[in-house]
Amino acid sequence: MATAVFHQALGTAQSHQHLQNSGSHLEFGNASLKLISKGFKVDIGLSRRGSYSSWKKKFGVIQASASQTSVVQPVSYPPNNSSDELRKKSCEAALILIRHGESLWNEKNLFTGCVDVPLTKKGVEEAIEAGKRISNIPVDMIYTSALIRAQMTAMLAMTQHRRKKVPIILHNENEQAREWSQIFSEDTKKQSIPVVTASQLNERMYGELQGLNKQETADRFGKEKVHEWRRSYDIPPPNGESLEMCAERAVAYFKDHIEPQLLSGKNVMIAAHGNSLRSIIMYLDKLTSQEVINLELSTGIPMLYILKGGKFIRRGSPAGPTEAGVYAYTRSLALYRQKLDDMLR
Repeated sequence: MATAVFHQALGTAQSHQHLQNSGSHLEFGNASLKLISKGFKVDIGLSRRGSYSSWKKKFGVIQASASQTSVVQPVSYPPNNSSDELRKKSCEAALILIRHGESLWNEKNLFTGCVDVPLTKKGVEEAIEAGKRISNIPVDMIYTSALIRAQMTAMLAMTQHRRKKVPIILHNENEQAREWSQIFSEDTKKQSIPVVTASQLNERMYGELQGLNKQETADRFGKEKVHEWRRSYDIPPPNGESLEMCAERAVAYFKDHIEPQLLSGKNVMIAAHGNSLRSIIMYLDKLTSQEVINLELSTGIPMLYILKGGKFIRRGSPAGPTEAGVYAYTRSLALYRQKLDDMLR
């Protein structure tokens, strides 16, 4: 039971290393995990010669929303900076960012924010086209916001992937949700991609502007005031979030939960929103607050980053399945593409 809960709740314990299972104690090589099924507590530590270090660091936790209780406790890492740096430099992984396709309120020119609105027909087509552009890039984990337009975009995009793995949303809301959504076939698990939904990746909350027509709002309050609300870094709309406030939660989530997956070699796709993705790009590209407010992201256009040598390098948007420039930079992506070609001949 504990092992099943661990796999369902984390969705990341896929390892080619030797796995030992003794009751509620699991070992993955040098990583030791203790699970307590009643409370679903996971105590994770990296051991060195059988001993635990007392040095603590926050671990990337999978959770469905900001208000839900995590099932993962802080991780113990050995205080070996040289080995940590070596691991970072040797790691190579792909990060795909996709802003959701056009929503029904995008079409109507309404402020959407955190209102949960689905995609239009055009938005569906944009998501499918985005999937074609990334169809040769490996995806091991998917993160989306808690909003349906981002989730639809991720799911539709993956229908075009040549690997044909099935994206499956992890339900970590409570014990029953975890238990009822277990997968009991190892072969099926291998053909699945865990999808983590997180409200921290939601669009910026537009407060009292949500649901208002953008042109009518500009006519009412003045173009300059509305432009200030929409494009300044630290000035929020009435009872809403500024970009700075959105960045605080989105970047913190990325650093705590997504970046550790990338550093472990996982290839990750994030389907989210204009402002939450601008915030993450600000972190990746080390943009200033003035630079990020001028950053525009089109709906349904994927952006590719490569984590290599401990640094994120932007490779732009893959123009299509045969885009050579995407694969020229990293050997692992080129090999993955070759493997796909060999499998599907």
